[in-house]
Amino acid sequence: MATLRQLPDRLINQIAAGEVVERPASALKELVENALDAEAQQINITLRRGGVDEITVVDDGCGMSADDMMLAVQRHATSKLPDDSLDHINSLGFRGEALPSIGAVSCLSLTSITTDSAHAWRIVVDGGRMSNPKPAALAKGSMISVTQLFKAVPARLKFLKTERTELGQCLDIVRRLALAWPSVGFHLNADDRVLLDLPACLPGQGGLQARIGTIMGQTFASEAMELGAVRDDISLRGFAGLPTLNRPTTANIFLFVNGRPIRDKALLGAIRSGYGDTLPRGRHPMAILFLQMPASSVDVNVHPAKAEVRFKDAAAVRSLLVGGLRARLRDGSIQATGGGGQAAIGKFSNALLCEPDRVTGAGETSGSGEMDRLGNAVLSNERRRPFLTQPSSGQLSSARESAKSFYQPDNAQPASTPNTALLGDDAVPAARPAFDARHNESDRVHRKHLLGAARAQLHKTYIVAETEDGLTIIDQHAAHERLVMERMKIALAEKEVASQTLLLPEVVSLADHYAAALVDATEMLESMGLTVETFGTGAVVVRAIPALLGTPDVKQLVTDIAEELVELGGSTSLEDRINHVLATVSCHGSVRAGRSLNGAEMNALLRDMEATPRSGQCNHGRPTWVALSLADIERLFGRS
Repeated sequence: MATLRQLPDRLINQIAAGEVVERPASALKELVENALDAEAQQINITLRRGGVDEITVVDDGCGMSADDMMLAVQRHATSKLPDDSLDHINSLGFRGEALPSIGAVSCLSLTSITTDSAHAWRIVVDGGRMSNPKPAALAKGSMISVTQLFKAVPARLKFLKTERTELGQCLDIVRRLALAWPSVGFHLNADDRVLLDLPACLPGQGGLQARIGTIMGQTFASEAMELGAVRDDISLRGFAGLPTLNRPTTANIFLFVNGRPIRDKALLGAIRSGYGDTLPRGRHPMAILFLQMPASSVDVNVHPAKAEVRFKDAAAVRSLLVGGLRARLRDGSIQATGGGGQAAIGKFSNALLCEPDRVTGAGETSGSGEMDRLGNAVLSNERRRPFLTQPSSGQLSSARESAKSFYQPDNAQPASTPNTALLGDDAVPAARPAFDARHNESDRVHRKHLLGAARAQLHKTYIVAETEDGLTIIDQHAAHERLVMERMKIALAEKEVASQTLLLPEVVSLADHYAAALVDATEMLESMGLTVETFGTGAVVVRAIPALLGTPDVKQLVTDIAEELVELGGSTSLEDRINHVLATVSCHGSVRAGRSLNGAEMNALLRDMEATPRSGQCNHGRPTWVALSLADIERLFGRS
C-alpha cells in the first residue's frame, strides 16, 4: 500500500486550477467578474489566439493596494465574504480563489491602483511563483494580463479546441455578462480585430433593451415579448422571443440568477416546457430571463466555475418559469416574427434581381440603381425564355375583352373566365377571390385587424389578406389546426382527462427516490388521468391511464415522468403525450389544404386566429402566417 503524504502547495494549486480554469473562457470569466465586483464602468479585453497566448482585462474599478494585491494571489483570501457566511453571497466571484488558480498554470501579471495611491503596483505570478510588488504606471483601476495559459501543465493544451472555437467561447462569456450588466461598457479586441464594442447604456429598462438590440439583433429586440411574474419572494422578468424565432441549439437562451449568468439544464428544460408545442421538435427559443431572489434562497457555490446554482425550492423556480412563459405566450403568440416576411421578400428579390454576372455578362458593368438592376433582370429573364412567342391577333383580341370585362361597371354582368392562352399549358390556377370589397362597409373594419381582410385564396391552400400597411399570407390548414387543438384543450380542461382503468394493474419498479417523487405527485397525475399508488419499497402500481393515449408503454411513461420529477422538479411528459394526441386529432379534423373557402369563411378564420392563444404557430411549431409590409413590397418594384 502506498504511503500517504501531503502534496506540495504548487501541485495543490495546479489541481485547484483544473476545477476553475478549464479553458481560456473560464479564466476570462473570472477576470471580468472581478472587474464587475470592483464596480468598473468600462472593461476592455484583449485576446490572442483565442486566449491561449494572452488574455488582458483592463477596468476602471476601485483598484487594490499593494498589500491587497499580495493577498489576492494567495489561496483562500477574499474581500467578498465580509460576514464569513456562504449563505449571503452578493458578489460574482471570489477574487482570492480565481487569481491563484490562474497564476498556477500561466504567467499572470496584476497591476492596480487605488484613488488615494500616488502610483500603481504590479505583481507577477509565473507558474505559481510570486514576485514582490513593484511600482508601475496605471491611471485608474486594474489591469490583469494572463499569458502562456497552461504553460505549467502543457498536457492540458492538447484538450483545447481550435482557436476559433475557444474564441467563440470567450465571446459568448462576454456577451452574457454584457447582457447582465448593460450599464457597463465592454470592448473586446481579438488578434487586432474588434469583435465587440458596447458602450455603457443608461440604467433601467431602456438601457437593457438597447444592449439586447446590439447583442441579439434588432429583430429580437423589436419583436420579443416582455414578461414579468412573481411567486412568493422569487421574481421573473425578461424578454421571450416569438416561437417562430427559434434556433437549433440553446446558445441564444440567456439565463441570469441575481445578475449571475448560469447554464442550468433543469432550467433550460423548464424554458422549453414553457414554450410547449409552439416550437418545432429539436428547436429552441431565443430568450433573456432574469430571476431575482434572496441570496439565502440560492447556493452559488456548488460549482467551481459558478456556472450552476442550487435552489432552496427548485420546484417553485421551475413552476414560475413554466407558468410565466405559458401565460405570456398565451397572450402574445398570435404574433409572427418579421423573419417570415423578410424571407419571402428575399425569395421574391432573388427571382427578380438575378446575380450581376448573369445579368450583364463578363466584363460589363451593371446599371447604377434599383431600376437598372430590375431592367437587366427582366431582360435576362426574356433571354432565358425563348418559348415565349409574340401573341397572335386572336390572343390580343381575347386579352382586350378580358381587360374590358375586368373594368366593367358594377351593374354589368360578371366577367367570364379570363383567357389563359398567353400563359401556356402550365397555367397556374387563378386565385379564388374572397368577395367584391369595393362597396363592402365591413371591409374597412376587417382591414384594421392584425391579419386584415381576406382578398383571395391561392391554390385552395393559402389565404391572402390586405391590411392597412401591407398584406398577410395565411396557411389555412395550419391555422385551423391550431384553433381546433386549443378548443380541445379547453374542453379537456373543463371536464378533466378521461381515464381508462387497466384490466391488469401494472407494477413498475423504480429507484426509491423516483417512486417517492411519483407518490408525492399523485394528485397532479390523477387530474391528467394517470392513477398511481405506492406498492412497497421502490415500486408503484399503475391502475389507470389517460384514455386518449390508447395502449402506451406504461412502464416507460411512468419512468420518464419520475425522472423529470426528480431531475427537473416537475414533469411535462404526460401533458406532452396528451397534447401530441390532441395535435394528431385536430390535424385530421381541421380544414384541409385543397378545400375552397368563400370570403366569409376566410374572414371568420382570420378573426378566430386573432382571438385564439398560440395561433401564430401550428401544432407542429411551424408559423401559420407571414406578413409583408407595403414598404417591402414597394422596394421590390423600385418605388422606395
